[in-house]
Amino acid sequence: MNAKSAISKEIFAPHDERMLGAVQVKRRTKKKIPFLATGGQGEYLTYICLSVTNKKPAQASITKVKQFEGSTSFVRRTQWMLEQLRQVNGIDPNRDSPEFDLLFENAFDQWVASTASEKCTFFQVLHHTCQRYLTDKKPEFINCQSKIMGGNSILHSAADSVTSAVQKASQALNERGERLGRAEEKTEELKNSAQQFAETAHKVGIWWAK
Repeated sequence: MNAKSAISKEIFAPHDERMLGAVQVKRRTKKKIPFLATGGQGEYLTYICLSVTNKKPAQASITKVKQFEGSTSFVRRTQWMLEQLRQVNGIDPNRDSPEFDLLFENAFDQWVASTASEKCTFFQVLHHTCQRYLTDKKPEFINCQSKIMGGNSILHSAADSVTSAVQKASQALNERGERLGRAEEKTEELKNSAQQFAETAHKVGIWWAK
């Protein structure tokens, strides 16, 4: 089981939530830690997760999840309701970049995703979720690539591919049907011609016999 599947099962499923997406991140800028906070739990991995409750009315949220070094379990940290998200900054709209910022009502974080493609996938899911579950006060998406905002998400691309394949298959079947239809018509014509020839030959044979 990969990390994201484990997070979904361990963190969200027990609270009757579905995890819609997640991205592994590191901070672009080091967070200031108070002097008295020394002696922490060591190195850790951080995931930004997007989830929605199964109970109606559905509520979406963004949760920071950590996995500490030497541990196989995950720990839920800060959680924000999706309504608290004010801005999503993709940093550079002209290239695939792993950097991004999230601005909430009471927090601001600067992140670097493990890969640019993982960030892109998370942004697509996040944008779709905002459009679906937020009726007003939708967050602002800035400096994002057009493939995130223009509806060309992975889901849409997959749907388009399936639709295209179905259309091509249907067209091929129609063309094959037309060819078979023409062949049947030709066969019928030849059959009729042969029958007429046989009848004529029979009549001629009778006439010569007389």
